[in-house]
Amino acid sequence: MPNWQFFEYVGVIHCHSKFSDGGEYPDEIAKIADDVKLDFLVLTDHNTLRAKQFEGYYNNLVFIVGVELNDKNNKNHYLALGIDKSINTRISSSDYVTKVNDLGGFGFIAHPDEMRDYSEKYPPFPWTNWECNDFTGIEIWNHMSEWLENLTEENKYYKVRHPRKSLNPPKDITLQRWDKLNLERPVVGIAGADAHAHKVNVLGLFQVEVFPYKVMFLTLRNHIWLDEKINIANNFDYNKNLILNALKNGNLFFANDFIDDSSGFKFYAIENDVIHNSLATVSLSNNPKLVVNIPSSEFVANILHNSKVIKQVTSNDFEFKPKEKGVYRVEVIKNQKKWIFSNPIRLI
Repeated sequence: MPNWQFFEYVGVIHCHSKFSDGGEYPDEIAKIADDVKLDFLVLTDHNTLRAKQFEGYYNNLVFIVGVELNDKNNKNHYLALGIDKSINTRISSSDYVTKVNDLGGFGFIAHPDEMRDYSEKYPPFPWTNWECNDFTGIEIWNHMSEWLENLTEENKYYKVRHPRKSLNPPKDITLQRWDKLNLERPVVGIAGADAHAHKVNVLGLFQVEVFPYKVMFLTLRNHIWLDEKINIANNFDYNKNLILNALKNGNLFFANDFIDDSSGFKFYAIENDVIHNSLATVSLSNNPKLVVNIPSSEFVANILHNSKVIKQVTSNDFEFKPKEKGVYRVEVIKNQKKWIFSNPIRLI
């Protein structure tokens, strides 16, 4: 069997600074990310690239700046990466997705199926323009969005005290939508922190920071695979592009690392002695093998085919030969909670 020759790096996507509605300045946020030993952080303020001036290395952290776009109705939020020019969002969401691509960038639909009615102050911001087909991927798991689901007067204090314990898993509607889209073309799935570090007044006496950046940076994380090591001695743009290309191509899995450290997880296909990692398209006629490696104990891994569980696995190393075309991916459950999500592999 061929050897795995990719290098894993861990980072957070979707974060806001004082340049939009976050609690700290970009360089302060980057230092927090470095302190918790992230390899990369992607900041995405609303409709502004002002934080670009802070892009760069922060010790071992690669700090990248993108932007979160939205339409004039504050719907259809889109995490645009790999662009250096601001975009006027008075145009339609289809147009700004196309504009991002024309500028050499790519992007992810943010919190696509957001639903909540707890407070008029925090309305949902779902994606409604499913006629658009030029997006790169979807934010499958959004920390703030899923935390706010099912928030009530009765449970709000518990959820504020325990923002990681009370995090909901991704919605079934989003996962099924993702699988369906991948039957047609590769669509990347990511996790987003949606970190703001809001400060709120309590009884007019003192301020409390809700969802500190450090807490968010230790929870929903994206683990990318690169075919070469990041060398901080290299030009910053070179390493930034390594990371952006991995995100664009879906060479990643995402996980709730509060449950356990997911580093070392793998899901890949072997076709004619060649390894294809996630989001690959592989020919079933070549008799490929799918391989799963899970770096833990006491878990259950569900192997899904077109959104349906076809196998349950409890061993650390598992391989099988699929017999049908379609989209295959892996979900790992630990401590009775959804833990790891692979990107899919498509067999044609």
